[in-house]
Order: sequence, then C-alpha cells, then structure tokens
Amino acid sequence: MITILRMLVRRILLLVPMMLGIVLFVFLVMQLSDMDPAAAYYKGANPTQEQLHAFREENGLLDPLPVRYVHFVGDLLHGDMGISVLTKSPVLDQVTTAMPLTIQLTLLGLGIAIVLALLLGVTAALYRDRLADQVIRVVSLTGVAAPGFWLALLMIQYLAVETGWFPTGGYVNPADSFTGWLESLTLPAFALSLPIAAQLTRIVRTAVVEELDKDYVRTAIGGGLPPVVVVGRNVLRNALINPLTVLGLRVGYLLGGAVVTETIFSLPGMGKLMIDAVQNGDPAVVQGVVITTAVCFVFVNLVIDILYLLVNPRLRSAS
Repeated sequence: MITILRMLVRRILLLVPMMLGIVLFVFLVMQLSDMDPAAAYYKGANPTQEQLHAFREENGLLDPLPVRYVHFVGDLLHGDMGISVLTKSPVLDQVTTAMPLTIQLTLLGLGIAIVLALLLGVTAALYRDRLADQVIRVVSLTGVAAPGFWLALLMIQYLAVETGWFPTGGYVNPADSFTGWLESLTLPAFALSLPIAAQLTRIVRTAVVEELDKDYVRTAIGGGLPPVVVVGRNVLRNALINPLTVLGLRVGYLLGGAVVTETIFSLPGMGKLMIDAVQNGDPAVVQGVVITTAVCFVFVNLVIDILYLLVNPRLRSAS
C-alpha cells in the first residue's frame, strides 16, 4: 500500500509540468492561428477598425504574448476558461454542459471495445491457427483498416435509414428515457469502438497465446484442473496486463474520435462544440475544449497506471 501511494504521489507531481506544457502548447497554437476574437465578436456587423481595436485593447489582446499567457494560466487556476465571443457565456458552462455526453459516449464505446476484444481475442487464442482464428484475424484487420467515420456512415445508411432500427442522430437524456438514450448512443458508440476493438483483439490474442505456452499452464492442466478454470483464473489475469497499458492510450483515440462521431450523429458533446467553435472562429471555446480533453486523457492514463500497478505484483515489488 505504501508503494502504491508513493507511486501515486510521484505520478501526480509529474502531472504538473505536463499540464503546464499542454496549456502552453494550446495557448501558442491558438495565438498563432488565424482566429480573430474581435472579428468573431462583430461577425456580420461590419465593424470599423476603431471598434476592432477597442475590443482587442479591452480584452488584453494587444498585450505582449508572455503577459497574455500569465493571465490565461491565472484565469485557468481560478476555474475561468474565458468568455465565448459568440454566445457571450462562460466557456466553462458550455464545457460542463457538453462534457457529460462525451463521457457517456466514450465509456460506452470503451465498454463495447473491451467486451469485443476479450471475446474475440481469447477465442482466437484458444483456437489458434484454426478456422475461428483465421476468421477473427480477417475481421480484426478489416476493423483496423476501416475509418471510424466510414463505419458511422454505413451504420446510419443500413441500420438507421433503411431499417429504422436506430435514430439517424440526436440525443435523448437518460433521465427522460433510458431506452431512447441507449438507442441514440448505440450506433455512435459502435462506430467509435470498432477500430479500437479490432486493435485490442490482436493484442489480447497475442498475449493469451504467449501465456498458454508457458509451463505452469501445461502443469495445471496436466494436474487435473479444468482448462476453463486455468484460463479464467490464471491465464487471463496474467495475459491482460499488457493490453491494459495499451488500453490507456486508446482512450485518447476514443476522446479524439468523438469529435467526428458526435458531428456525424449530431450529438451535442465536446466534439461538436469544438467543431462549431472552429467554424465560427471562437478561440476561447476551442481552448477550453482542448484543455479539458487533455486533462481527461492525462487523468485516464493516471488511473491506468494505478490499475497496472495493482494487477502486476512484479512491478510493485520492483518499485
């Protein structure tokens, strides 16, 4: 327990310079972009140069770059992500409104990816080099190669438009209708998770095959233990350590893929919020969405590191 706490403190301390670097990178990219908050504020109003200059001066856009960065970091530390120049509302309010949907979509997609990867990966390992393994290999390679947006469009065409089994888009709050919520997120979650499930399937299959070839498995089965017990109790526990670390990196793909998926299915989440902000030239919202997504990604990887430490006694002893 002391080792875990020590590792946790060390990871958290490392997060401080990492987050400062992320904030600096996002800030510089937005400052060097073509987005002009003043032009977005007066969009469609044909402002004069004096009005644009007055807006920039009032909002500190004419201050030196280091001064703007210090003010930006100071505001973030106080929970202030700025004000949207289009809606005139705090960016934090927009992020907190959109974030729950993205979290729901990501978690549902992650759950689908894990279930499919375990089912297909373990099956392919147990029947390696046989028909089942060959079929799963072709399916997984196809899933890896297929773009997520293409899968989303196919699902909309065949499972929503032609059959009517699912809605083509939109979101239903689970408090209003759990069935409607599940129907509205099923296709987006599958479109988001299938490429990840295909990648994890190959990793799980390789890890389980390597574990099945070890001496302790042959000894346990030779000693009379049922293969199901050996695989379920020992093989999976040891084989899933490496896929667990890969899973943490894939969560970042799920968060990033939500941008396209939410846009295709018209889901009012973080992805659609950022796309709309980019199209309308609202840099404060873009900064808020990117930084929030980066914080979530870093936090998820911290949780994965802790889980990896818990399930790997050898790493705990080495630490």
